[in-house]
Amino acid sequence: MNYDVILIRYGELALKGKNRDQFEEALVRSVKSVLRSFFKVKVRRNYGRMYVELHGEDAYAVMERLKRVFGISSFSPTVQVDPDIENIKAKALEMIRQLNPQPRTFRVVTRRADKRYPIPSMEVNRMVGTHILRAIPAISVDVHEPEAIVNLEIRTEGTYLSCETIPGPGGLPVGVSGKVLLLLSGGIDSPVAGWMMLKRGVTLEAIHFHSYPFTSERALQKVRDLAQKLAKWGGTVRLHVVPFTEIQTQIREKCPEDYLITIMRRFMMRVSERVAANTKAKALATGESLGQVASQTLESMDTINKVISIPMLRPLVGMDKIDITDISRKIDTYELSILPYEDCCTVFTPKNPVTRPKPYLAARFEEALDVEALVENAVAGTVIEEITTKPKEAATDLF
Repeated sequence: MNYDVILIRYGELALKGKNRDQFEEALVRSVKSVLRSFFKVKVRRNYGRMYVELHGEDAYAVMERLKRVFGISSFSPTVQVDPDIENIKAKALEMIRQLNPQPRTFRVVTRRADKRYPIPSMEVNRMVGTHILRAIPAISVDVHEPEAIVNLEIRTEGTYLSCETIPGPGGLPVGVSGKVLLLLSGGIDSPVAGWMMLKRGVTLEAIHFHSYPFTSERALQKVRDLAQKLAKWGGTVRLHVVPFTEIQTQIREKCPEDYLITIMRRFMMRVSERVAANTKAKALATGESLGQVASQTLESMDTINKVISIPMLRPLVGMDKIDITDISRKIDTYELSILPYEDCCTVFTPKNPVTRPKPYLAARFEEALDVEALVENAVAGTVIEEITTKPKEAATDLF
């Protein structure tokens, strides 16, 4: 079947009332962004629907990229037909006949958004269904669990037929919820947290703490590669690489070993808050899950959070490791995350870290450090990298 248009549906956006235009425009930008470097297509929208005009492009190649656009609830490859009922019946029969394998049961679902169309939806269903039944004796109607559904949308901007509905990732279009700075390590959790924040419509930037030579260049490259995986879902990710060696060395020399992780995390929060302010991010995000490790007890989270005033988002806080790992496989970060290149958190993990640290004790131990100078130097030495996907040579587009 040669498809003309991919029809895009968006569910949650419809709930946004007066902000609807803003959300739909953001979704249009996201769709254009993922397609423009690869396909010669045109994207347009009408109230409640969006269309990608294919102009001869492969519908399935286009749809593979649409699967990564947050804000899309589902999409269908469609054929645009003349609204004359005889044309609709003929094209619907052709679509059913081209399905492989041939369905044994079907139903017709008509959505008549254009109320000027003279035939009611139920009557259209009956006429199209009867035509298919007469032409294909081996098929029957099943309105509950059909093997195939003929979807017909009659709208003012056109009439569209499809037999496929493909789920989208849902969520909100990237960019509608403000900017968040993700603490990105080389582990399994933080890339999943970043993906979940992207799904809620944020523009994502990432910060990584690199302790060369305690952590290798390969460990940093792993983080770049993880950021690139996230960029496939949310566009360019700015990665802030913080030199953390001096801070970790000072902590290890001057602070009790059991508080090493707690104080190190407090410094990460301080630096991240400064970087967030510089980049106009409204919150930080981490991959912490409650109780998963010593630094992720409620007492640890409280002690670590005491040094910042910016909101801290923890999208994985109530999730099990198995659930987090399942998502990491789905978004193709798992194999990278398990590569054996350690980050600064794992390199300096003490044998017996405190699990219920006290804020006043952490502050007292930090008195041995020049906190402000260490934070300022780390922020000043931060290097920003633009992490993008690797597009082919851009095609001429019709946007």
